[in-house]
Amino acid sequence: MLQLHHAYAAYPAHIVQHLLLPQGALILYPSADVVILVNASSLSLVRVLAFSEAFPSTLNTTETIPCIAVDSGMKIVFATMNTRIAAWSLSGVQHDTWRIHSTLVLPENHTVTTLDSRSGLLAVGSQRGLSVYTLILENDLPTWSQKWTVPVPPPTCVRFAPSLMYIATLSSHDNAIRLYSTTSGRQTQIVPHPRPIMNFSWRQPQATSRDDLILYTVTNDSTIRIFLPVLDSPQNLQLHASLDLFSSFPFSIASNHLWQLPSTAFWLDREVVGNALKEILKQRIEQDDARGRRIKEILEERWDLFLRVLGDGSIVVTAVAATNPSKAIYPTTVVALDLTWPAFTSLHLPSSKSVLSPVAFFDAQTDGLRLSARMLSRVSEEEAKIVRLVRTPEGRGVGIIRSDGGGEAWRVVEQGTRLVRSGYWTSADHVVVLQGGRTFVTYSASNSMLTLHSAPPQNLSIQNIAYLFSVPSQDQDDSIIGITPDFSIVHLHAIHAPSPSLILRSQSTLPLSCRPKMILPVDPMAWGLRQPWTQPDVLLSISHAGELAFWVPEETATASWRIVPGSDGDELTIWDSHESEFATGMEFCGQHSEPIHDLDWTSTPDNQSILAVGFLHRVELLCQQRMTYFDEGPGWEKCTTIEIGSFISAHIQDSIWLANGSLLIAAGHQMFLYGAPPISSKKETLFEYAARHNGPLDDYHPQMILQCLLWDKVELVKEVIVNLSRDIASHGSNLNGIEWTSLPVERFLENDQRDSSVSTKRDIFCENNRPQWDLQNGVQRKIYTQLFHGPEQKKESDEEAFSRPLVKQLINALEACPLPHLTPNEQAHLLALVQATLEIDEQRRALDSSGLRCLISMRSFYILNRRASAPSSPESKGAHPIRSGRRGRIRYRDMIWAFHSESQDLLLNASIAACNGKLGWSDARALGLPIWLTSIETMKTQIEAIARNEYMAGENRDPTACSLYYFALGKVKLVHGLWRQAAWHKEQAVMLKFLANDFADARWRTAALKNAFALLSKRRFEYAAAFFLLGNSLKDAVNVCIKQLDDFQLAVALARVVERSNEGPVLLEILTDTVLPIAFKNGNRWLGSWAFWLLHRRDLAVRILLDIATALNIQVAEIGEPHYDDPSLALLFSQLRSKTLQAAKGTSEISGRSEFNFVLQMARVFCRMGCHVLALDLVRSWSFDRPSMVIQDDSDLVDQEKKLCPPSPTLSRRSRFDRATRRRSTILIDMHIPSLPPTRTASPERPPTGVSKITEEGEEERLQNEGDFFARKVGLGNLMKSAKQDVKVPEFDMDSFF
Repeated sequence: MLQLHHAYAAYPAHIVQHLLLPQGALILYPSADVVILVNASSLSLVRVLAFSEAFPSTLNTTETIPCIAVDSGMKIVFATMNTRIAAWSLSGVQHDTWRIHSTLVLPENHTVTTLDSRSGLLAVGSQRGLSVYTLILENDLPTWSQKWTVPVPPPTCVRFAPSLMYIATLSSHDNAIRLYSTTSGRQTQIVPHPRPIMNFSWRQPQATSRDDLILYTVTNDSTIRIFLPVLDSPQNLQLHASLDLFSSFPFSIASNHLWQLPSTAFWLDREVVGNALKEILKQRIEQDDARGRRIKEILEERWDLFLRVLGDGSIVVTAVAATNPSKAIYPTTVVALDLTWPAFTSLHLPSSKSVLSPVAFFDAQTDGLRLSARMLSRVSEEEAKIVRLVRTPEGRGVGIIRSDGGGEAWRVVEQGTRLVRSGYWTSADHVVVLQGGRTFVTYSASNSMLTLHSAPPQNLSIQNIAYLFSVPSQDQDDSIIGITPDFSIVHLHAIHAPSPSLILRSQSTLPLSCRPKMILPVDPMAWGLRQPWTQPDVLLSISHAGELAFWVPEETATASWRIVPGSDGDELTIWDSHESEFATGMEFCGQHSEPIHDLDWTSTPDNQSILAVGFLHRVELLCQQRMTYFDEGPGWEKCTTIEIGSFISAHIQDSIWLANGSLLIAAGHQMFLYGAPPISSKKETLFEYAARHNGPLDDYHPQMILQCLLWDKVELVKEVIVNLSRDIASHGSNLNGIEWTSLPVERFLENDQRDSSVSTKRDIFCENNRPQWDLQNGVQRKIYTQLFHGPEQKKESDEEAFSRPLVKQLINALEACPLPHLTPNEQAHLLALVQATLEIDEQRRALDSSGLRCLISMRSFYILNRRASAPSSPESKGAHPIRSGRRGRIRYRDMIWAFHSESQDLLLNASIAACNGKLGWSDARALGLPIWLTSIETMKTQIEAIARNEYMAGENRDPTACSLYYFALGKVKLVHGLWRQAAWHKEQAVMLKFLANDFADARWRTAALKNAFALLSKRRFEYAAAFFLLGNSLKDAVNVCIKQLDDFQLAVALARVVERSNEGPVLLEILTDTVLPIAFKNGNRWLGSWAFWLLHRRDLAVRILLDIATALNIQVAEIGEPHYDDPSLALLFSQLRSKTLQAAKGTSEISGRSEFNFVLQMARVFCRMGCHVLALDLVRSWSFDRPSMVIQDDSDLVDQEKKLCPPSPTLSRRSRFDRATRRRSTILIDMHIPSLPPTRTASPERPPTGVSKITEEGEEERLQNEGDFFARKVGLGNLMKSAKQDVKVPEFDMDSFF
């Protein structure tokens, strides 16, 4: 999703080192307190070795590493700081891992100035002399033992000879090279020079002559000197050749370069060049040209090559033939390239795989040496550690703030894959980056000066600023917000054209009742959304009590707020700023054992949020997850982790999102830029991942299909299934990257016609076989352009239309080849819903809407459980194992649909058929029969069937399995007869004797109760409940079911059967003391609505769907988080709000604003579920009652009714409540009007004109603005008064009242 594009390390300040590895070559150089390793060919960062890894006390030091050394044989890197030396080695197991090898601490005042190491020998030059250490391995623990030390002038450079017999040193005190014996430390020779020496090196020996001592030196005039051993004294060196500018050019040409910039000279490694030339000659065996002969000559003559870069960028290569003490030396100019090349300070050819093309290079062609990578120019500010990152509001510019107060401004280019430095500053207390990183503003607290770094710079004197940041602007200029220590808000404007300037717009304070604890800026989350109607939050104020308030600059804007609970430890909570009474705003809460150091937001083009959580060595990216019925998961989930521990051991200081979804991470002195993979890689980007997990769903997604089925869009689902079958049939098994057939949005906005006259097939089509839509004047209707004149359409065949063969074929295809981007759980649900759609379509004509919804979930429940427990079908050939777990029951939501259905007989038959005609208690509880069956006689019949099936289950025919149900039915004699057949049971004799007694006698009822308590002590809870029923103690039996068996459904079933009523005292006590507290604790509004409905508080059954009902006198110990994450709540509310008179009363007591916010919340849930088109359908089709005003007097009420209602003589005289009840042609009277206790505070009566109403306490009661509640009360009173005249009629036509 994100990959590393660039790592920005500091430019090398000293001569670099190189290390040749099998997988490539590395370049090493020190920077501040770290050693940086980069790839030799691409200059990409490989590793940062921090000195604090070996010496933790130097973690926050300001000291720097002056020099490093590399032992190429043992693959050890050395670095020094003051008197300490650290060594890292390449792991032998993990070849790309560097580990601490050893450490060495010198005596005090022996500050290290230079290092060199070869084959386990370490030469250390210090302020006090030269020392040599030997590596010793004791018990696999490397230690360094001092071999010798001699006092010498402080060396600035030390080099071991290839033979390890001598050590050459260079000091800044004189112009001489000193040679020392490695074995004894004795000085053997001093090699003087006429000028200061800049660099020197030993020539690497040939394989046949390892002991040759050949030394190259370079002085400050770019003259190369070659020193070779004396013939009769091989341990002494003498000058054999000098190569200056005049050695490479004729005098006339060389004199022209004397006035230019000084040239630099280097030597080319003969071994590396020789290996490259050998490979080229192997490829050019058949070619015989001038180029080949020149290369062959260089290789055979064993020339030593020296490269010189002149001040104008020209390159000259000089060859020295026969660098042998016994032969003469002949300098020859081999190459003279005229290039525009930067001045070199260091040159390394670490391997033959370099960017130097020998054939073209030695033929003096310009393409012989090409630039493959280039580092940024060096600035002194990059040596300080990065403290913080700041960005422009749109993320196209970023500022790097370092520990010394300096920093740089960078621009984001190339689609967020590269940064370009645009400027830097040396000292500032606050910095704001403007114009996409092109300019910046700095603030200095010392002189209270704000400076715009433009041409020319602009200054503005301003009071002390504690925080400074920029905010989005609609024009080309920039807005800047400053916060003072006393929490005043300073608004500034930076103008860039035509002339730059800084303007103070305003200075004000936030209208807060108390002083805030802090005020912070709010980063814009959707940088690309610049529509006029959007206004991002700018400021966030946090009070001492934990109150969050969001602010915008406009004076008319209001701040949203919420209370954030305190947390222990590092707790990450994510809140939604869209606050309402239906959502607390908290979407995620997670505990982290590691400290969280940084948080930063970004947003996709579809406004999907992504949060970067920064820890010490990694950054976790959290993406918003789609809500689903299928998986119980958090609202946010980690999508990927960015680890930088493989690059650097320093802690992450800051991470910040930039434009195009790029993430910049700062650690130590370095920056790491992560971005989207290139398009050619065909890898999924972060934004694509976020859209797939939180964006709109395809038509065929099981969640979309399920919601369409629940919202009475069965015909639409059938079309989706047909389209899915056609797409799969046309593409076969290759389903990746195909374009799925999608229905037009208008089709989702239709309502399915369920009468028998409507055909399920499309008989009339337009020319393109698609219906046309007329959206003029806001009216949507089909236009049949070819109703009479169009060609006769072909009827769809059975294979193409929705039918059982098509569904079977589709299921087999999905089992053999799962759809891409569907989880195994979603795949299983898709298969279940496709099959369930077929089965309900065959029965939907006999079911009402509520029954249809329950049947959908019931079919899906059993199909899914059957598929979860069964092996792969033969058709699937094991291609897609179903890993979706079994569910214990259908949801309470589906049980409540069945409860309100008028087709319970059909649902009961379907339930029994799903259990293969053997309905046991586990099946009845899973389907919620005790909850939704309303007929007592039917309930008794099913309990008897359950008892019979429980007894017949198994081979032993155990009477204890069915005693509870038969005792509830009062069939003690039947159980007695069953015990006669249980000869195998050890309790047969006792039970036969006990059940033979007459339990109408109080004596035997008491005996049954004693046995029940004895069974409780033996933890035989179900059998104990049976004996409680035998002892005529229903209350004790249901308590056992609730407390010991944790099965309130069994308690409800027993209470209803034993009391033979739905209004028995034990049942009502179960609902009040058990069911309602469970519903409130779990935030389950479905279960709470069902309980209130049975308690004949149907006004509360409606209100609880939108609000926590508190009018009923019940004891609720805990009220949990209300779960408004089910859009089907809106369906239930729309169905119940005018079903009965009580429900209509409860609806009238819900304010219009609450209903409006409720619908918006359900629409948000639809969007979070990926069903955006259903959210559109919900807000488009929801019917709101007209708003009403506060009653003032009769004339005002009449005027308001006329203004707010349509110009209809009938509707203009009807109140809101009247029209709410007219949604149904009939309404059930279920309330006694005089004795009904109010479910909310009574509305104050309207006093006569000019008279104030006085309360019992004598205080004047003001008329509060209760929205549209008073208008509803008027309508409710009129309706009740009329309804009271004839309360014996169970159902009546509401039209008779108007």
